[in-house]
Amino acid sequence: MRGSKGVGPLKGVKVIDLTSVLMGPYTTQIFADLGADVIKVESPDGDTTRYLPPGPTSDCGVMFMNLNRGKRSLVLDLKQPAARQALLRLCSQADIFIHSMRAQAIRSLRLDYTAMAEANPRLVYANLYGFGRRGRYADYPAYDDIVQAASGLADLQARLSGGTPTYLATVVADKVTGLTAAYAVLAALYARETTGVGQEIEVPMFETLVSFAMAEHLCGSLFEPPIGPPEYPRVVAAERRPYRTKDGYIAVMIYNDKHWRAFFDVIGNPEWSKDPIFANIRCRTENIHDVLGRVSALIEERTTDEWMEDFRAAQLPAMPLRSLPDLLHDDHLEEAGFWVRRETEHGTVRFPGIPTDFSVTPGEIGNPGPRLGAHSLEVLEEAGFNAEEIASLQKTGALGR
Repeated sequence: MRGSKGVGPLKGVKVIDLTSVLMGPYTTQIFADLGADVIKVESPDGDTTRYLPPGPTSDCGVMFMNLNRGKRSLVLDLKQPAARQALLRLCSQADIFIHSMRAQAIRSLRLDYTAMAEANPRLVYANLYGFGRRGRYADYPAYDDIVQAASGLADLQARLSGGTPTYLATVVADKVTGLTAAYAVLAALYARETTGVGQEIEVPMFETLVSFAMAEHLCGSLFEPPIGPPEYPRVVAAERRPYRTKDGYIAVMIYNDKHWRAFFDVIGNPEWSKDPIFANIRCRTENIHDVLGRVSALIEERTTDEWMEDFRAAQLPAMPLRSLPDLLHDDHLEEAGFWVRRETEHGTVRFPGIPTDFSVTPGEIGNPGPRLGAHSLEVLEEAGFNAEEIASLQKTGALGR
């Protein structure tokens, strides 16, 4: 594996990143955090996320700064033949090529796997699509909201919001697909180290989110014919939500038989605790609405702190409700060193840290997402382009105007 940028378990891995917005950049953020040299290839207009407010400048949005930390920016106008040739030359020296364009668009640029494998048979080539290429939705445009609706997630949310379908308040389709792409690429890298050859990977958002939702919700529809509907009753119960206390909200997960015995001890083992609906996990699941409703009514009788004291003593899984602003000053996160503060040209910034920890090869948070084309000359020179070749690329507009 070539390259020398960064520190971490992926030090020496070179990534050519032709992704934009969130899904792909989230994948390659992981690679950069873990030490890979990620070269972000952008059009002369730049990744649209650059321009999302807020940000210290109009072309430096904070989402872009976070998602693209630790990467280098190279501008190539891939509509220019010289830019395409330059990209192929870069990929001949790379370990990973990853893009998030539709299949039709990447084919029109003649940058599909066949072209790339000819330049570098050891290349791991990853396609991040909205929909898989073998189905009728193949070339439909897709964003997170579209896939949340198509995958059943928005409909599942309707069970918790009075019958109105809603989107999750996070771009879950983008991020789950990004994580899936990360493990798929790393698995292909491992395979390459044992076989000596690269391969093409396809990671479609729609199929990924259907698989994600069906992990628990396939249920009785695992069988043909089904022995029950595709839903996990506990998760779609309207009563499944943070419980209201006297002065706020609390989450408590009373799940297995041991938890329920501990919970009943905390509340003094009332007569209703002997109801058969609490007998075991099967009975509780079959009567989940009544079970959670009984707990909900009881939790309102005490304050959050009172419940937390009892739940901690009983070793029941519980936490007070936290907001995102709360997390910026959470004692545990501070003690764990989760937030990474850096001094930059824009002032002090705070990054969410790398959630995984490696005892021998820890990763490191890099600089905020770079200025558009900030590393174009540096990247090309490292790849062996001489001054005359770079001047020619500039003259033809391959590096933008």
